[in-house]
This record gives sequence, C-alpha cells and structure tokens, in this order.
Amino acid sequence: MSGSQNHAEAHTDHHDGHGAPHGSLRGYVTGFVLSVILTAIPFWLVMNDVLGNSVLTAIVIMAFAAVQIVVHMIYFLHMSSRAEGGWSMMALIFTIIIVVIALSGSLWVMYHLNTNMMPSDLHKM
Repeated sequence: MSGSQNHAEAHTDHHDGHGAPHGSLRGYVTGFVLSVILTAIPFWLVMNDVLGNSVLTAIVIMAFAAVQIVVHMIYFLHMSSRAEGGWSMMALIFTIIIVVIALSGSLWVMYHLNTNMMPSDLHKM
C-alpha cells in the first residue's frame, strides 16, 4: 500500500519542480479580454477614420500593437524577471536589440537607396 502511495506522490510533484510560473484561468481571461480590446480599438480607428490623418493612425496602431505584444508576453507566455532565473527576460532583451538593429538598418538602406540608383532619365545622359 505504501508503494502505491509513493508512486502517486511522485507524479503530483513532477510538474512543479521547474519553478516556472503557471497561468490561472483569471489570468488567461484577463489577457484575452485585453487582447480583444487592443485589437478592436485600432480596427475601429481605421474603419471609422477617426483620426483623419493616415500617418497618425499608423502610429497609434503601432502603439497598440506594442502594448498587445507586452500583454501576450505577460499573460500567455508568462515572461517575467522571475521566470527561469531571469534568462528568458535576458533572451528577450537580446532579441529585441537584434530586431531593432536589423529593422532600422534595413529601413536606413531602403531610404537612402534612391541616391545610389541609376537615374530614370537615361536620355539625359
């Protein structure tokens, strides 16, 4: 009888040994509601042309997208400074730095590409 009891105890502690935070139903519902709101507001801004200026609308949508990324990382991916001894947060920071460097470099090259292109009026040459 004690053998089956020890076997049951071994299985109950198996998933809690890693120290990673686990989500609750309340956390998942909160994340879902925030995600729906952060998706519906930009949709409403575009469909009703609320801001009138397309550049301002694009900036506001990008801001909502950034907030939604943070909501997903906190509520669904459970990323925090406590998870995995802080290594997941360090990996995230490194990834963000690399992505920013790659995107800003690509945008810089594409923006200045026009000066290095051949002229479109070849008959003037």
